[in-house]
Amino acid sequence: MDGNSASSNSSLSGAFKVNEKRSWATSPSGALYHFGTSGISVAVATGLTHPLDVLKVRLQMQLVGQRGPLIGMGPLFVQVWNNEGPKSLYLGLTPALTRSLLYGGLRLGLYEPSKSACDWAFGCNNIFTKIASGAFAGAISTALTNPVEVLKMNSDLRQRGPIAEMRRIVSKEGIGALWKGVGPATARAAALTSSQLATYDESKQILVKWTPLEEGFYLHLISSTIAGLVSTLITAPMDMVKTRLMLQRESIGHYKNGFHCAYQVLRTEGPRGLYKGGFAIFARLGPQTTIIFILCEKLRKLVGLNAI
Repeated sequence: MDGNSASSNSSLSGAFKVNEKRSWATSPSGALYHFGTSGISVAVATGLTHPLDVLKVRLQMQLVGQRGPLIGMGPLFVQVWNNEGPKSLYLGLTPALTRSLLYGGLRLGLYEPSKSACDWAFGCNNIFTKIASGAFAGAISTALTNPVEVLKMNSDLRQRGPIAEMRRIVSKEGIGALWKGVGPATARAAALTSSQLATYDESKQILVKWTPLEEGFYLHLISSTIAGLVSTLITAPMDMVKTRLMLQRESIGHYKNGFHCAYQVLRTEGPRGLYKGGFAIFARLGPQTTIIFILCEKLRKLVGLNAI
């Protein structure tokens, strides 16, 4: 009798642990952990890779409206270091970290609820629902946090703080200026999140099914590396268009919208123009994706949440 009772208690305990790991959807503390681990992971990865983001923007703004030889990431790094000092590589770090906590928490955090909603609505959980879930999470997150991204990329941030710079932009260009480039930024975020999360999610499933890998560091490392490569190839042109639109006050010419910008870049700079800074994007997005997923998986495990 005692054996049956112990077995029953063990089963209940096991069931409780499973339910506890799924409790983020119904428990306020679980939801806080769910979005908090996502935001912290993205913020840490952003802080570590921020200099590469600064270099990426500089590379994308080379020879605007012109064809010609481009400076590579190495020479540009040396040039910035010598002429502007190491601090310039961390220009805009405060708004970048602020945005990462908000944007990252929403972008990764909304993926699972969106996937669950698709599963409930359509009764399936395949690669297409994963792509749709990632696209929704990325688009909503970016639309809400676009003003912080505009501040982060503004060159006048060196002389003023983020709040003063926001006031200056609003007074000079109107509040709508804080949503400059929101169209391509939203499209890029939808493409980034869907390609990044869907690829990571699907890669994990395939690797677990067809290789000896199990849930753990090496599975997360390989899956996140694949996700970083795929997301870079898909989003590099969108990232270029987004950068040009957000900084066009300092650019030559005027872009009406994302499609017009892409057309002008293709016409005046050639197809290669859409991939300006492409290596810098991968050099940043590859390690950043790896750091985000490995750290997020670890934090989720520590707080008792399921793996992504």
